[in-house]
Amino acid sequence: MASLSLKHIYKVYPNGTKAVNDFNMEIEDKEFIVFVGPSGCGKSTTLRMIAGLEDISAGELMIGDLVVNDVEPKDRDIAMVFQNYALYPHMTVYENIAFGLRLRKLPKDEIHRRVTEAAEILGITEYLDKKPKEMSGGQRQRVSLGRAIVREPKVMLLDEPLSNLDAKLRTQMRSEISKLHARLNTTFIYVTHDQVEAMTMGTRIVVMKNGYVQQIDTPKNLYNYPGNKFVAGFIGTPQMNFFEGTLLKKGEEVEIKFAYSDAVITVPYSMLYKTRPSYLDGKTTVYIGLRAEDISLDPEKVKNSNAVVKVRISHKEELGSETLVYGDINMSGDGYSESSTRVIIKDESDRDFKPGEVVDVALDMEHVHMYDKETEVSILPRIPEYNYLPCSVKGGVLSVLTANIKLPPAISCPDGDGEMLIPTDAITLGNGNDAKVVSCEEINGKYLAELLVGERRLYAVVPQAIQPGNVSFKFDIKKISILRDGKEIISPMNEMVDLDGMFLKEKYVGEQEVNGKKKKVKAVRFDYEIGGAKFTADDETSQKLITVMGLKNAFTTALVFECSVYDFIVGDSGIPATVEDIVDYGSEKFVRCSTPCGTVMIYADKDYSGKIYISPDFTKTGIIEKDRDIRII
Repeated sequence: MASLSLKHIYKVYPNGTKAVNDFNMEIEDKEFIVFVGPSGCGKSTTLRMIAGLEDISAGELMIGDLVVNDVEPKDRDIAMVFQNYALYPHMTVYENIAFGLRLRKLPKDEIHRRVTEAAEILGITEYLDKKPKEMSGGQRQRVSLGRAIVREPKVMLLDEPLSNLDAKLRTQMRSEISKLHARLNTTFIYVTHDQVEAMTMGTRIVVMKNGYVQQIDTPKNLYNYPGNKFVAGFIGTPQMNFFEGTLLKKGEEVEIKFAYSDAVITVPYSMLYKTRPSYLDGKTTVYIGLRAEDISLDPEKVKNSNAVVKVRISHKEELGSETLVYGDINMSGDGYSESSTRVIIKDESDRDFKPGEVVDVALDMEHVHMYDKETEVSILPRIPEYNYLPCSVKGGVLSVLTANIKLPPAISCPDGDGEMLIPTDAITLGNGNDAKVVSCEEINGKYLAELLVGERRLYAVVPQAIQPGNVSFKFDIKKISILRDGKEIISPMNEMVDLDGMFLKEKYVGEQEVNGKKKKVKAVRFDYEIGGAKFTADDETSQKLITVMGLKNAFTTALVFECSVYDFIVGDSGIPATVEDIVDYGSEKFVRCSTPCGTVMIYADKDYSGKIYISPDFTKTGIIEKDRDIRII
């Protein structure tokens, strides 16, 4: 059994096409992971890289404690089930299942034990003497599974194994594979384009599009908390309804106007605490998403709802236990073509709706989803990136919530009112302003605390669960932004530094001891060149760079070295730098200096002036191939 670690995995073809972009995931032992997405999204390519059937262009793949980038597929201790079964037609079922074991020269008794055990698990014992042509598609797929499980692999890879089966067999085989996973108790990675398979089988699902991971989460969380419009539309049947509209805050309520229609509803502002105030100006268009089951035709629900709109019915689809009713909130819409006013409603009543009939429907706004129209990212995330708070500055003193904070010398802000953005990860508990913990929720391994400061809500990502009650907090002032009239007048300090450089190979003559005598030999060493300074590259990183970029290109390709402002060393050698000034944030000071790489900011553990030499801490430095924008380290 084994866990898997995929760090910054890329697949780039010679023509520059990126099939997989910066794939990062930790897969725990015994998980059932499903890769899902439309054709061409990179899911099968990722699976084939795990199997060793595709070379990894960049990144690190670990199975257990072993880096397997350069390990042959046969030595990775994995087994793979293919879409087309890949059975030998001239062999019996027994021979097909045993074939791989015979190649590995296992004893006959052991082969027989494994084959008969697998056949019993899969229910194909009576077919062991038959040829594949004598079997149905579902039975052949069981044989393919049997050939994989007899290897007793650490990881099982399945590439759309059910796509050739009819609907009934697919349903049956889904259950069989889930049961097999529970019985084998090993790690499964399953690729499919069918979101029903993904939702019913996976412990976690990876949704992909155009080579990028869109979201990794449990089936329930993907359905209830889709992070962007693509995931929201891809997961769930029928597809989520998407409307365009605007949001206008009026006191403690928000008015929602649906574009291209007369539909208007009002919701409490408390539903939109996590939304950036700029979305609530009544002018910014957003996508409003509601699933079919969250729109009701039930007269009782309509009567008791505060969010009712009119729908003109166009047609319906009878599905037996339920009916899909199609319509349009635009009274001139046809209800057939996809538009931002068409609506699909799940109805479980026996009511007969006539085409053209106008009815009232209730919207369950407790389950609403909203997305930025340009980025299509959720504006109601489970973990908000920022807190948005009104603030004012007067005489160098920042007033926000219940606090009055003297701004440090690094922040110069003219007097006036504005809006302050505080990242949720910039808030720490203890020694500061008083607050009350309302709740603390665990979300994918992180803890989000909801604080009440006076009458304002504040969200903070905290290191561990905390109980409701009184606390104190402070925030990292160098991470804040201040806006006025929508324009940023105070920006957060950039804590990352990018340095352009190269990877070098240098030949030199060294000494080697042979039979007790020192002898001159030709040798090669690898260096980084940054800002005219050279730094020794360690062997492991050098090998990664050569593997990813190739021996010919490794020493001619432009690189970007990415460092934190805290990860520089000041010494007697390194990149020459001239101190321009000290940036004082009160509790921390930083040195702004000019270098051949441009202006660089570094943490100051003491006062510096004049000319200094700085060196990145390469144990904490990222390396990016500049032209292809590939993260290597």
